[in-house]
Amino acid sequence: MSFLFLNSSALFISQWPVNATPWEHTVYEGCRDMPAVLIWYLGLQFVNMFLGIPANIMVLWLIRKNKGDSSTSDIFILHLAVLDVLFCLIPPLELANIVFLTTSGTWYVLRFFYGMKDSSPLFLSCICLDRYMAVVHPITFTELKDRQHRAGLAALVWLVTLAYAAAKCANRIINFEKVFTAMILAAFAFMVFCNIAILWVLRQSGPGRDEMHPVKKRAFKTVLIILAIIVFNYFPPVALFPFQHYFSPDVFRCYIHYLAFGLMDFSSSIQPMLYLSKDKVACPGCCQVNVTHLQ
Repeated sequence: MSFLFLNSSALFISQWPVNATPWEHTVYEGCRDMPAVLIWYLGLQFVNMFLGIPANIMVLWLIRKNKGDSSTSDIFILHLAVLDVLFCLIPPLELANIVFLTTSGTWYVLRFFYGMKDSSPLFLSCICLDRYMAVVHPITFTELKDRQHRAGLAALVWLVTLAYAAAKCANRIINFEKVFTAMILAAFAFMVFCNIAILWVLRQSGPGRDEMHPVKKRAFKTVLIILAIIVFNYFPPVALFPFQHYFSPDVFRCYIHYLAFGLMDFSSSIQPMLYLSKDKVACPGCCQVNVTHLQ
């Protein structure tokens, strides 16, 4: 038996007959005895395509339209929307490769886009850092507000993203999936820390007051919702992937893998919808607070 792993950044094919090459079978045939989660994953990817593409394009249009009155985090939101639009284009090719094709060539394209999506928490972390500084350290934030460091940070994230995606595409590095596990763990912990710190500051009542300021109260509820969405989208891979070896290969390949990445990939739709629904009160992955109302 031969075993080849691919997560949402790497393909997963296992339990092939001794006299067969891996590419004589499709991924769907490899999960024919437990196809439910794989079918759910593909359905979710197409929902992502039909909902995520127009939503992210609307975010790009809105940021451009309000360029003169933009938030400091908009540069990161813009780059994240571009990344998500590109990722949401792949479901037709993904469906063909999982269900119909047995060639390995097209998986190189998919692995590159999977690698880009794997790196999207880096942009979310940048947004959370910007909002953390705005709420928790407003003086330092004001001093740095008009500098070009955000553009430089966005460029650095793209360099890391493209390097990671290229390495994932080449599929030549042994145990490269551990890089994703480490990255998602670090990004998840950082985002949760930033949002909890923001919630803690917003929760504090003003001097001599027993009630929270109405603006702070609205911001507190918004950040609480966003924190819940971060946990919903990113906690499954964080919780499950470090314990991969505790699952049987078939269960992890056909259930755990597609469950975790289906929820994570669906962030490509949830994040822009949240941004649009709050009309720039909230942004994907963290808090979009009007700091002038909090001081």
